[in-house]
Amino acid sequence: MNKTVKISLVLLAVIALIFVLKYFMDANSKTVEDFKVETAFRTTINTKAVATGKLNPEEEIALKPQISGIVDQIVVEEGDVVKKGDLIAKIRVVPNEQSLANAKSRIATNALSFENAKTQYQRDKKLFDKGVISIQDFENRTLSFNQTKEALQQAKNDYQIIKRGSISGGNAANTNIIAQISGTILEIPIREGDQVIQSNNFNAGTTIATIADMSHMIFEGKVDEAEVGKLQEGKKITVILGAINDKEFPAKLTFIAPKGKEENGAVQFTIKANVTIDSATTIRAGYSANAEIDIAGKENVLAIREALLQYKRSSDKPFVEIQKANGNFKRKDVKIGISDGINVEVLKGIEEGDKIKIWNKATDDEAEKDKKKKS
Repeated sequence: MNKTVKISLVLLAVIALIFVLKYFMDANSKTVEDFKVETAFRTTINTKAVATGKLNPEEEIALKPQISGIVDQIVVEEGDVVKKGDLIAKIRVVPNEQSLANAKSRIATNALSFENAKTQYQRDKKLFDKGVISIQDFENRTLSFNQTKEALQQAKNDYQIIKRGSISGGNAANTNIIAQISGTILEIPIREGDQVIQSNNFNAGTTIATIADMSHMIFEGKVDEAEVGKLQEGKKITVILGAINDKEFPAKLTFIAPKGKEENGAVQFTIKANVTIDSATTIRAGYSANAEIDIAGKENVLAIREALLQYKRSSDKPFVEIQKANGNFKRKDVKIGISDGINVEVLKGIEEGDKIKIWNKATDDEAEKDKKKKS
């Protein structure tokens, strides 16, 4: 090997050694990462159940016609406030030809029966006056005569109702649809000229209008099965309406469903609450709402932000890292109590004033938000 090659190999070895030494020097000169800390504090923690639902009138009815026909006139509009007995709409009866023919036939049949009974009654009356027949026979004849007379009148009344909509109405008689309660007209699903069907045992009938008393509103929502067992009827709750700038309204829990329904893999229970609405607030039926229900609460408890907790992979038990005097951190198992989703009660493991490591860097912004919420 010539001298030039040897010198080149020595230079390469020296350069490599320099790079290795520099790498280790840079690695050892790096500063230890500085973690932020927060101290444990005392506060009041309230756990709440949240139910999602809607705000609806407590009393709401649908007005339906008692006879089929055509909507001749609607005298109110949606949003109008009406009193019990006010006129809502008028229905013009359109007679059915087959029904009219049957009614005429019944009139003719009953008229024949009446004339026959009348003739027999007049003949028996003469015989009774002469003492030929007994009083019992005459009374039976009188009863038969009166029955056929009544049947004829009933057949005529049926014909008038089928043809005109009422016994005494004219050719253009109307049936009036009136308000059954005082309240606000929520909906009028029909228009003038629409055909409507009467309400009977076989048909729900056409809805003319929906009226509700908007002065008495209820919240109707659903809660999860894990929380329903902690609720009691009569408990005061808070209802929040998103449509009115998140305004809060006091309410009283009045109903908890005895049976739940499975929705999206979870069992939900229906709850209802009477909501107190101030007169200055305009409420509309169907507003989406959330109900906040206090379940448990503790005052002056030792707590930390729940984001500071870490969990062991093997056992899922919580722990925190407490800063020692030399700046290092020591892992400490903790026992936790109730939580409101932001702060969590610590029953065992730390003391007030302990500095706890903020292990999740992403929580810096969250911590600032939490501080704003507290203030």
